[in-house]
Amino acid sequence: MASDAPQYRPNNDHGAIEAERDGLILQEGGLPRDVEAKADRRNLIKLGSAFFIFGLFNNVLYVIILSAALDLVPPSTPKGIIAFCNITPSLLAKLGWPYILKGRIRYAKRLIGCCLLSVVGMIVVAAFEMLPMRLLGIGLASFSCGLGELTFLQLSTTYHPPSVGGRSVGYFASGTGAAGLVGAFLWWEIRGFGVRTGVGLSAILPFTIPLTYFLLLPRPASFSSAHLPSAYDDESIGAPLTAPYTPLPVDEDDDASVPDSAELHKSVGPLSLSDKWSLAKPLLLRYMFPLFCVYLFEYTINQGIAPTLLYPVPSPESYPLLSHIIHSVRDYYPLWQLVYQLTVFLSRSSISLGLPPLPYRLLYSPAILQACILLALAYESAAGFFSDASEGSSITLIFLLISVEGICGGLAYVNVFYRVNQEPLNPNAEPERAKQEKEFKIGSIGLSDSLGILSASLLAVPTEIELCKAQVSRGKTLCRGL
Repeated sequence: MASDAPQYRPNNDHGAIEAERDGLILQEGGLPRDVEAKADRRNLIKLGSAFFIFGLFNNVLYVIILSAALDLVPPSTPKGIIAFCNITPSLLAKLGWPYILKGRIRYAKRLIGCCLLSVVGMIVVAAFEMLPMRLLGIGLASFSCGLGELTFLQLSTTYHPPSVGGRSVGYFASGTGAAGLVGAFLWWEIRGFGVRTGVGLSAILPFTIPLTYFLLLPRPASFSSAHLPSAYDDESIGAPLTAPYTPLPVDEDDDASVPDSAELHKSVGPLSLSDKWSLAKPLLLRYMFPLFCVYLFEYTINQGIAPTLLYPVPSPESYPLLSHIIHSVRDYYPLWQLVYQLTVFLSRSSISLGLPPLPYRLLYSPAILQACILLALAYESAAGFFSDASEGSSITLIFLLISVEGICGGLAYVNVFYRVNQEPLNPNAEPERAKQEKEFKIGSIGLSDSLGILSASLLAVPTEIELCKAQVSRGKTLCRGL
């Protein structure tokens, strides 16, 4: 606080009258509420900025690697091997780490480890031209990405009141959505330097994460006395916290701030495997299955159906605007991906933009709608809703359907993790025990999207082949010319 600020005594009636006359409401200790409110706003801005940066730079390498797939492997090598090596290690991290870890999460050490693992992975990709070594580097970066995403979502549960934790999830999801656009743009700009230099330059990006953690991110204790709503005004979130929140250290450097911290952790002990399974079982149908379905349908569309959504190059006379975008048949797929990434970013940013979260009863709606979109696009590819001469109508329909696809995927992601974050702490457990349970619950959800993507990659290849055969059988051979 500024040293020249007027000092008010909370127990002095005359001082209270003067404060009230000046429009200031005193808090315990004599601090004006408007000063406290400004500090709270600054901390919220820093929190949102930090979690946005976490989401952006944790996922941007994943997008860069996918964007660079054509340049990373020889022409004779299936490009799907890049997608496989880019998602499988991430899935393994999300599947195993929450169950392997025992006791407290050392956030600082884990984030530094993730940073170094990503840097080493990208350096290996840049330094070696041998395919096995490049796949190894991609696998290291993928494992780091999966573990990082898991860690940031768990970190969000350490912030209270629940509205602050929800804000951190919203901005993290927004950052992961922005990674799709930023990663594709970055590779477009640096690919001219070649794989060695371009990928090597991207190896400096992970250092942003530990710098943000240590220099920008406010600690959970900054919000322990904040004058903020306890939760968003939504009856479907669940009851507010029924147990009082006790500030707990989030890494080993904070132990000194909590009395008898060592005794507390020793007396509580880590969660056992049976404890973790008991916590995970209720989450399977409530959160994990709808998120898995959304990503299964979404990536089956992106990898198996979208590559077959091809039409003749539009003429400037009939389609003056579209002809400036589409110059060859190969331009359709990047266009669909751009539409998808843009709408994913917007929908993942819904909560950070102030839109209300989906009610709990509607968490399955994105998956249901995504299944309908998959069927509609598969029919359009195989048979077509319009005649071959009406490619303008077909392109407009696909544009709308893929936009809705991206919106469904983004809404499912941000709302599922938001809901888990907002679940109340266990009122019957010790504070440290309740903290571990909440960290595990949100961490165990993370494998759903990666498992959906991996499953979709297995379905995409036969889907694309069969749809191309259906097109050829009705005289449309564009898919054979790619």
